[in-house]
Amino acid sequence: MSDNSNNQLRLEGKQKFDSARFSAFFSDLRRHLFNQSEDELWNFDDVKSRLRLQNPLYRGLQDIPIDRIVGSVGRYNDFTREFLPRHRDMQERWSRVYAQMHSLEGVPPIDVYQIDDVYFVRDGNHRVSIARQMGYGSIQAHVTELDTPIDLEPDMTETQWETAEAYSAFLSRTRLDKNRPGKKNLIRLSNPFMYHGLIEHIELAQTVLIIEGNADATFEEASMHWYDTVYVPIIRIIRQYNILQYFPDRTEADLYLWLVNNLYHIRQSYAHGDSITAHDFSEAMLDFLRKHKIPIPDNWQAIEKGVVLRDVQEEPLPSSDDETDDS
Repeated sequence: MSDNSNNQLRLEGKQKFDSARFSAFFSDLRRHLFNQSEDELWNFDDVKSRLRLQNPLYRGLQDIPIDRIVGSVGRYNDFTREFLPRHRDMQERWSRVYAQMHSLEGVPPIDVYQIDDVYFVRDGNHRVSIARQMGYGSIQAHVTELDTPIDLEPDMTETQWETAEAYSAFLSRTRLDKNRPGKKNLIRLSNPFMYHGLIEHIELAQTVLIIEGNADATFEEASMHWYDTVYVPIIRIIRQYNILQYFPDRTEADLYLWLVNNLYHIRQSYAHGDSITAHDFSEAMLDFLRKHKIPIPDNWQAIEKGVVLRDVQEEPLPSSDDETDDS
């Protein structure tokens, strides 16, 4: 590229930068005046810490969608969520990269971290900013993934973040995502503070195992035992009744907690180490239906006979990818 052509592109880049920065100004002003949600990029280190992520794995060179780039490793304060530049002193570099991207050299690949289906820029924030201004739908990137069972979306609220963080802490302690893989969305609660209730249930299951003679039962082993013999059968009953149709803002795990926490004889069964029977949970479901004035299905007896609490491995519970999502 001739010096003259390069200078023209640099000048054009500066004009584009000024336009983008004014857009950032009006975006921030509108958000402030109308009390709109934060227009910030996500802080990669904060997300990594909140979701307890580790063991990055390089996934190679890929084309990634630009609208799934939601954060940055170190420059999340320099750009808006749409990667509009905020600071005047960024103009020189921005215009230089703009000229390069319009030259025969093209766009060098950026470097990103991938968490679930969203991306965080390690190197190439200006390239992403310019690519968005140029209307690119995708961009080439060297991708390093940090695996997580948590679903992330670009428009998550702080409450959703708190729930994701609580779920990550729950999985970190129980390791159910490792020991019962393929059931990514199975244990979802609408309130992040309710996960401690599930932990209490697992602790009780651990006590049962010890009473029954397994003195060395670990919390991880108790988690699998609770999942297989208590949680999964109840979820199967909930799905057989299609109870969630009456509670569109709740999840299967919400309903599980209500059933278990509000039945005295179930808690007593735990306390004395007795086996929990299908009859106990059938009565729990009947109690729930009556209290909420939900019609009891005509095929109640047939469903009740089909409920098995102990030998659940013969019929694994389908993952939520195969059935209706519980959220």
